Amino acid sequence: MNPEIRMSVSTMTRTKDSKAVYVLFEDKGKSAEIALPDCRIVSNKGFSDEEIGQLKDYVQNECDSIYEIAKGINPIKAFLGNQ
Repeated sequence: MNPEIRMSVSTMTRTKDSKAVYVLFEDKGKSAEIALPDCRIVSNKGFSDEEIGQLKDYVQNECDSIYEIAKGINPIKAFLGNQ
């Protein structure tokens, strides 16, 4: 797997009674999205099962840091290009 995979983190979202954060990984023509807190694969285009396992392990091990990133995102500023 390419060590320069790009990771994007969504802001904290709320659906019904639960909160979620979505993490998108991109590597050239491949992409995968994982939802926290349940570490569910939302989509996968091109990553092998082994690579998906590595991405899920990363998300599980770094979930506290990912939540901190998500909490710091201001969607309006990000939309306007100020973040």
